[in-house]
Amino acid sequence: MRFGSIVAAHTLWLVIALTIFYVVAVRLRGRTLEGFGARELLKTLSPSVSTRMRHTKAALVITALVSCTLALMRPQWGFHLEEVRQYSRDILIALDTSKSMLAADVKPNRLQMAKLAIGDFLKNLKGDRVGLIGFAGEAFVFSPLTVDYGGFMFALNDLSVNSIPVGGTSIRSAIEEAINLYAGNPSRDKTLILITDGEDHEGGVMDAADKAKSAGIAIYTVGIGTKEGELIQVADDSGGKTFVKDTAGGIVKTTLDEETLKKISLATGGTYVRAGGADLGLDLIYRDRLSRSEKKGIEEKTRKRYDERFQIPLTVAVLLLVVEAVLGERRCGCTSNKRCGCTSDKKCGCTSDKRRVV
Repeated sequence: MRFGSIVAAHTLWLVIALTIFYVVAVRLRGRTLEGFGARELLKTLSPSVSTRMRHTKAALVITALVSCTLALMRPQWGFHLEEVRQYSRDILIALDTSKSMLAADVKPNRLQMAKLAIGDFLKNLKGDRVGLIGFAGEAFVFSPLTVDYGGFMFALNDLSVNSIPVGGTSIRSAIEEAINLYAGNPSRDKTLILITDGEDHEGGVMDAADKAKSAGIAIYTVGIGTKEGELIQVADDSGGKTFVKDTAGGIVKTTLDEETLKKISLATGGTYVRAGGADLGLDLIYRDRLSRSEKKGIEEKTRKRYDERFQIPLTVAVLLLVVEAVLGERRCGCTSNKRCGCTSDKKCGCTSDKRRVV
């Protein structure tokens, strides 16, 4: 036998606490009553109350709670084999990590907002493989295509503007890295989601887009930032804040370049989305585009599925509670000594053989 949710066993601590509470309450009640008179006198004053029945009813409730806990733990024994078909879709995400992504025209800044949106985007993926490319002046793979979303999130959270040793922004290198990762992939639908402000310092973007189209890769671009732009603040050596300056000493202002991103998506059969809201438009891309694309890599395998048996302890708990509700606390509820098998009035607490009911 095995349990499907062993964590539910912690509920037993509550049952133990209730049992201790009941025992303590009974003892305190007994001590309180002893203050009013002798024990034999109290029995005479309340002859119909059965202490044994009270304890029995309490034991039934506690046992029912234990059975409920066992039901929550989902006991399983026996199994059957079933065939499982698993489909997957491959999605690469390229995230700009250049210093322009520190601009705060999108709160808290472009990079942090993009990372939060990607984390939420993963919730839509069910068995789809996802990979992460970070790029600035060059591009590097931080997570290969995987269904290990925990590992992906670890790589994503670790990504920063200091992750790429080469400064600047090269969208071309991100596209070429995606082409290399998809090399040899038999899927007809290959996806790259490119999240950036669109500024490019290296050139060759459209040549890389043409290569991506030839490789069957559709690029969905997400433009993050505003057309009005924003100054870029970075930490200086003393731990304070300073603005990024160009080689001439002027303060750099970064703006969203939508035209370049639109051309990339148009050339490869993808879609351009301007970041809006907490999801940056990633949910729109998945719902309207990616969810309709081909899922590849059909995998058939046989899986052992254990049979759930939580119904048994649950049924026991219900029956115990029904019995507890039916039982009374009186010693005798008959109108005649003969019905309870008494040989004298004293055993059932009656003062009359026929009419007095206690």
